[in-house]
Amino acid sequence: MRKIKFAAILIGLFLLSIVSFAQGLENYIIQNDIGVYKFRPKPTKEIYGNSGAVISADHFDEDHDDISYITRYIKPEPILGVDVQVTQHTGGDSDRWLLHEIEDGYHDDEMETLGLLTDGAVMRKIDNKRVLWLGIGGGTFRWVSNNVVVDISYTDLQGTKPEPIEVVKAYLAKFPSTITLTDAELKASAHNIQWIKDEIDRRLWLCDKWNAQSLAGSVTQADLIYNILRSMEVFLYYRQKYYGVAAQADINLLVGYKQNKDITSIQKKLTEYKTWWSKNKTKSITLPSVVK
Repeated sequence: MRKIKFAAILIGLFLLSIVSFAQGLENYIIQNDIGVYKFRPKPTKEIYGNSGAVISADHFDEDHDDISYITRYIKPEPILGVDVQVTQHTGGDSDRWLLHEIEDGYHDDEMETLGLLTDGAVMRKIDNKRVLWLGIGGGTFRWVSNNVVVDISYTDLQGTKPEPIEVVKAYLAKFPSTITLTDAELKASAHNIQWIKDEIDRRLWLCDKWNAQSLAGSVTQADLIYNILRSMEVFLYYRQKYYGVAAQADINLLVGYKQNKDITSIQKKLTEYKTWWSKNKTKSITLPSVVK
């Protein structure tokens, strides 16, 4: 009898998950053809702390789960596949960085142009709504709608196929962009400078967030050290690039602290960096002349 009851419970949970998934799809994914683009009814759902288009920006993921719904549309003639990813972020404090983090994918990470807007990135206006766009071997459209991130991408290595503007417009109607930044503002020196300073701020904020998780017993010491050092290293490169403070000696020290699992010395360095930043964050910085 107990086995039958347990099996019934499992079936009930399974059916509940199916209903929840279907409701999620209805809320986030357009489940029909969009013009000539045929809906491929094989959407997937990913529940991660760190999911969606902001993964590469090190979106803080330890105190919440974000949900991504992913699907695809196909244009028959000529064949063009369009990938759509809609992510609901629910991280409270971390969501204030969403626009900054999706823009991270449009800023360079090479030392020569560190933090500068990637060549070719633009803020397009589609149906009177603003969308980040970059066309390399196809194109990527990305925007935020409050705490939802929409990412639409396609591949066209020859550059001969029309972009899937119908799909973009359909999702803009479902999730109107809340970006107010214009293309001129995106490319201006003032915005690049502010984005760079915000990235330095965010990296030190990330260190504090990981510390809080460690104090709460939610992460291992190994995870704490890895993630704090990751952001501290980014901080050091930005400080070197824009404030003229050499990074290599400190990077060598941090490598040694990591090898020795010396969290005390790491925390001491972090306090030093935060103190330095509080004294220097209002200072002006100069960008390379490539920025208009």
